[in-house]
Amino acid sequence: MKIIAINGSPRKNKNTITLLNKALEGAKSQGSEIELINLYDLKYRGCISCFACKRKNGEHGRCAMKDDLTHVLEKLKTADAIIFGSPIYNMNITSGMSALLERFIFSNVIYSTEIPTVYPRKIQSGFIYTMGITEKYMEDTGYKLILKPHQDFISMVLGNPIKLLYSYDTYQFTDYEKYESSMFSEKEKAKHRDEQFPIDCQKAFDMGVSLAINV
Repeated sequence: MKIIAINGSPRKNKNTITLLNKALEGAKSQGSEIELINLYDLKYRGCISCFACKRKNGEHGRCAMKDDLTHVLEKLKTADAIIFGSPIYNMNITSGMSALLERFIFSNVIYSTEIPTVYPRKIQSGFIYTMGITEKYMEDTGYKLILKPHQDFISMVLGNPIKLLYSYDTYQFTDYEKYESSMFSEKEKAKHRDEQFPIDCQKAFDMGVSLAINV
């Protein structure tokens, strides 16, 4: 079994990657081979709508663009499960994760009513989100409706429902005094980090276990 996690955060030591690593620990505990890919180490662009992946007698399922993302897209075809992870910036996933999903999803979907996906087989997947907002704020403002379309596309391409983990009200800075952050209470943030984030880490670990045992 091979499980790949994709870090859509530019930070390599904060909330998103911590939860992704916990998910990989869970997968490894079940004997899975694991790999973490940091998107912000790579140089690439989003889809340019060249439609090469849609041409008759063309290479369906393969993005024609050649850059640092090319080998990642090929690796994803070898995975038994994929875990995506992204912080929420401006009410959505990061631009790096969005660009990856554009090319991954679009190249595996052809304009056919009979063939919804050309991904080689059905596999499991998960998506981990981290955000500075509270769960109540997310519910009140409809954030989940914004995130749902790419979840649905991932499920369609990979052939299975996607597992989700939302980590709310995350601790954003090492020192809140250095930033304009009066809308947040550092004391409440620290309390939430100490009490809730370990629970989120366990949920991420459990996601990894679940993905590994259900491949």
